[in-house]
Amino acid sequence: MLFQNYGSRELTIVRGQGVWLYDEQGRDYLDMTAGIAVTSLGHAHPRLVEAISHQAATLLHCSNLYQIPQQEEVAKKLIEFSGLDAAFFCNSGAEANEAALKLARRYASTQHAEKTILLSLPGAFHGRTYGALSVTPKPAYQEGFGPLLPDCYTPTSFEEVLSSVNSDTAACIVEVIQGEGGVQPVPHEFLQELQKRLKAVHALLIVDEVQTGIGRTGDWFAFRSAGLDPDIVTLAKGLGGGVPVGAVLAKQEVAKTFTAGSHGTTFGGNPLAMSAAKTVLEEIEKGNLLEQVRRVGDKVRQFLEEHFTQVSGQGLMWGFTISEDARNFVKNAQEVAGVLMTAVGENRIRVVPPLILEEEDVDEFAKRIYTIL
Repeated sequence: MLFQNYGSRELTIVRGQGVWLYDEQGRDYLDMTAGIAVTSLGHAHPRLVEAISHQAATLLHCSNLYQIPQQEEVAKKLIEFSGLDAAFFCNSGAEANEAALKLARRYASTQHAEKTILLSLPGAFHGRTYGALSVTPKPAYQEGFGPLLPDCYTPTSFEEVLSSVNSDTAACIVEVIQGEGGVQPVPHEFLQELQKRLKAVHALLIVDEVQTGIGRTGDWFAFRSAGLDPDIVTLAKGLGGGVPVGAVLAKQEVAKTFTAGSHGTTFGGNPLAMSAAKTVLEEIEKGNLLEQVRRVGDKVRQFLEEHFTQVSGQGLMWGFTISEDARNFVKNAQEVAGVLMTAVGENRIRVVPPLILEEEDVDEFAKRIYTIL
């Protein structure tokens, strides 16, 4: 009945509570995946449940033909935390990146310049829609879908990225930590030099914070620890705590080039999604979760470094290398240890648990992983 693009899925999850998920037989699983870095407040968080229930009983959808007060509330928070000036809401990370790429070219067109080139980094992942896929240099994802968006280039090295920036460049999109690329931090020195070269030719820096944003690294945004001043930032995943929501933040000079009718979405920024996002931001802020992510994340790192190699990441976003096939390791962890993780390469594992993870949860993680080592 269903498309087979996800392959076979043997585990059926029926319930969640905190950092735990439960299958049809009632077996528990420590969730170190968080729906691929999505369920930032864990599962069935009481405040999020309350907010969603209240909003569902009030108003689910009315479209962007009308003013939605919750959008302004969430935008105000995101602007405060990011230092950018304006926000646009959509439904996913791929949509956010599509909007960002469109915005970059739209901005270039208003500068009366033939600037159409969109650069991306080797190892990047920005989504599976056509524009996002065009700046995602993974042959397995692109195969059979050509031709892709024109004037999108991914050089083969960071050095080549720098030398590719010229007067035809409209923008370069980057991740501070490449999540699908194996949780690989991009050197801050390189990112700062790239930013310098982009500014010199009046090209834009787009930072994809779809996976790293909203507290995942122990800060609201990963670009802050990298010392960057982006023109556009994209968000999704953890922003809605499980409710689909994406966002684009931009400097005012750039944002204003999206004039009435130039871009839009039917569902983006609907009252339900905005109520969820507002609650997530409030809970992270009031619960001092950023400090908790840094503290607990350090304990995760220490355990991983004791038993695995090439451990990299930040906060509660870690990757590590194993000597066996990653898919087999993930399957073994699920079936034997009751731990959920994801494979992001032949020998590479990613852990991105809910931001509410406690130190005792790390002890349980260690205890369970010991059973399969």
